Amino acid sequence: MPSSLTIFGQEIIDANAIEQLKNCLNENSIGVLTADAHYGYGHPIGGVVGYKDKISLSGVGFDIACGNKAVMTNLMAKDIDTPKIMIEIVRQIGFGVGRPNPNPVDHPVFDKIANAEFHYQRELLKLAREQLGTVGGGNHFIDLFEDEAGRLWIGVHFGSRGFGYKTTMGFIAISQGKSFRATVQEGPMNEPPILFDATSETGIDYIAAIQLAGEYAYAGRNTVVEKVLEILGATSIHEVHIHHNFAWKEEHFGEKYWVVRKGCTPAFPAQQGFVGASMGDDSVIIEGIDSEKSKQALYSTIHGAGRVMSRRKAAGKKKWKHGRLIRANDGVVNFEAVKAQLKQKGIVLRGGAADEAPEVYKKLDEVLKFHEGTIKILHRLKPIGVAMADDRSYDPYKD
Repeated sequence: MPSSLTIFGQEIIDANAIEQLKNCLNENSIGVLTADAHYGYGHPIGGVVGYKDKISLSGVGFDIACGNKAVMTNLMAKDIDTPKIMIEIVRQIGFGVGRPNPNPVDHPVFDKIANAEFHYQRELLKLAREQLGTVGGGNHFIDLFEDEAGRLWIGVHFGSRGFGYKTTMGFIAISQGKSFRATVQEGPMNEPPILFDATSETGIDYIAAIQLAGEYAYAGRNTVVEKVLEILGATSIHEVHIHHNFAWKEEHFGEKYWVVRKGCTPAFPAQQGFVGASMGDDSVIIEGIDSEKSKQALYSTIHGAGRVMSRRKAAGKKKWKHGRLIRANDGVVNFEAVKAQLKQKGIVLRGGAADEAPEVYKKLDEVLKFHEGTIKILHRLKPIGVAMADDRSYDPYKD
């Protein structure tokens, strides 16, 4: 059997994230911390835990089934008008927390939500319909990349949007002995993880609910990628698609576990993943390999570069009302200078904010080196176009 906790890149991980993951472990669990790890709500980002009989809401997180999809297109990067394409992407696709899709779409996943096994999710159908095909805020993005052979790739990162968030908040209420519809607070970041017995009524309901949220997240990422392909007039040659905020029933060391990965990419032998960096650095397509280190990692790896600066420190504190800035405190990042640097590197930015500047993240190559022997890099993807929500994003469903 492995030791109870395996840490990759301990020297570049905040000690608070290590202590937080230790607090998530019990006598029957296995823990892993990836090199991009940082402090999170009840469970660190970059933290993996395998539980024998529990399933962790804190480990799945608020953005159920957040994940990445990358597509190699049939085009060469040099043959597109990147500024024009990026204008069309932000015009035709909704960005920002809580924003509805400017071009609503239909999808078979709506029938599944209308008949959801966990019946409270049926009440979220209207929200799900409005938001399918939108990207959200924060570190969620649509990027265009050029690989080592000059081929054009599309990369997207987001999850189950308001549908997943409200599902999570409902189960937090249930964990407090309240009804799914009750209004509750998210709670402090350092509170103990919320665990459900996997065989209890609540645990079974939660498993069903996250499975449906996962299908919705996949549908959303597929929808967005299809829209970008349409804008480009391109076709897909190869696709890589995976969650990194989810729970899976898996076998490790001859025993069954519920493995929760929060900000971690599954990396089983021959399984491919897309790992995004910052808006100014190369991303990668990876593939899991079989090794003793891989087994100790529960076949898990990084999902990004990992933050080294809080959003508030980077961007300051801003308050918006009806899309208008009414109060601001300056952060440490000069975002005008960041935009100038990106332009000099030939990266077309649409949206974005100081709290997503390259300097708030670790360097992806530094993080990747701690996972050598568990994954291999198949492609390096240089960003040529980045689209994100701007700092005026607000959530009308929450506010």
